[in-house]
Amino acid sequence: MGSIPTELTTSRSYLSSRLHAITFPKTTSDPMPSAPPISSSQVIWLQDGYTAAWHREVAAPPASLTGFERAVTEQHLANFELWHAEDAARTPGASDQDLARIKRFIDTANQRRNDLTEQCDVFLLNFLSQQDLPAPGAELHSESPGMILDRLSILSLKLFHTREEIARPEAPPGHGERNQQRLHILIEQRDDLAGSLDRLWQEVLSRQRRFKLYRQLKMYNDPALNPAVYSARSKTSP
Repeated sequence: MGSIPTELTTSRSYLSSRLHAITFPKTTSDPMPSAPPISSSQVIWLQDGYTAAWHREVAAPPASLTGFERAVTEQHLANFELWHAEDAARTPGASDQDLARIKRFIDTANQRRNDLTEQCDVFLLNFLSQQDLPAPGAELHSESPGMILDRLSILSLKLFHTREEIARPEAPPGHGERNQQRLHILIEQRDDLAGSLDRLWQEVLSRQRRFKLYRQLKMYNDPALNPAVYSARSKTSP
């Protein structure tokens, strides 16, 4: 999986001591089972809990996590690393060498993010197949649960860092108030999205709706499909 490079952990957001941690017990009894079914409240509990925990300690999923819960957590970790890498890429005065290194990290982490989004859908479809679901004749939902999980992951990060900005004591006047307004919008957006995930899952179980695995099929990370890569190689080959 790899971890976020040391140079990406120096930003104020990543090291901030103004953490809004929620209670996140380290026990063997997890709120989400290793196998589906899923609920948005369980997903949000997991994503928010690890967002807070990874700002206090090394960002890595516990070794005890397995199956679907591990896929959800690793997918969230990829977004967590991408968030802080994107912050680092905008550091004033960053050298070209630093930016190139961060860009390569972002490419790798984004590929892992997409792979794990698909893996979440694979777990769900395997679970459903044991019940002869999704129903072939049901209405097709264009956004898969994995895609919704990805969006919920990003919203978890936005909420954490928005609360961080509200509490920043050295911020200019009005900064906290503006971010308080942003916070209300983000909460409403996540509530709406969480409800959509729950409705989709229930409609799939009741044979009213179906979803498919949509492969991202990224081309830029494949040296056989990226012309900038294979053209350069052909020029240097004997």
